[in-house]
Amino acid sequence: MFSRLLKLITEEDLEKIAMTKVLLIGVGGVGGFVLEALIRSGFRNITIIDGDVIDASNLNRQIIALQDNLTKSKVLEAKKRAYSINPNINLEAINKFLTKDNLEEYVNKDYDYIIDACDDIDIKVGLIKLAQENNIKIITCLGTARRLDISGIQVTKLNKTFNDPLAKKLRYLLKKENLNLNTLVVFSAALPLKTDQDLGSAIFTPGIAGLTLANYVFLDVINKKQ
Repeated sequence: MFSRLLKLITEEDLEKIAMTKVLLIGVGGVGGFVLEALIRSGFRNITIIDGDVIDASNLNRQIIALQDNLTKSKVLEAKKRAYSINPNINLEAINKFLTKDNLEEYVNKDYDYIIDACDDIDIKVGLIKLAQENNIKIITCLGTARRLDISGIQVTKLNKTFNDPLAKKLRYLLKKENLNLNTLVVFSAALPLKTDQDLGSAIFTPGIAGLTLANYVFLDVINKKQ
């Protein structure tokens, strides 16, 4: 299944990818596209964590959401989809919401990368803290709601972000914890649209953000330039 990919990378690169252990937090609008890209790019050792279920409001933007799986567990449906793409993977699906109290129970230190695609800012802080204290590579997704323009989506360091209220709050909380603000993030330089509908979202920004997260990890594993 990777014949086309192997025209771009080497067998050794693909082996590195297959051996890499990735933890993905959240498999919704952003995380669903992360998982899709990882599976289709040769990653085999993946753990996904999300306690949510699929809702009709997810159909406009979440790649795992279908008419016939509404009300079902997101991680279990994501796992089913992943194995239907590549049955030769080792995917653990944890159907739980992370909290401050259970974070260390479910997030161990045996990962090469943590990809944070969750909505909970306290969990984002906790994941960054755990990663920095245990020398685990982490990349965090910032705000994707209320945006239609994908042109400004990019990988940068948290202390270089702008136009993102979530980034501002995250910097404040990390400073309180004396954590490094150089942590890597994916963010949109586009200003959020002015609307009363805080949860307004289309497929474009979360989808591209998810692909960007996966692409960063993919390139970093095989030591390609970002």
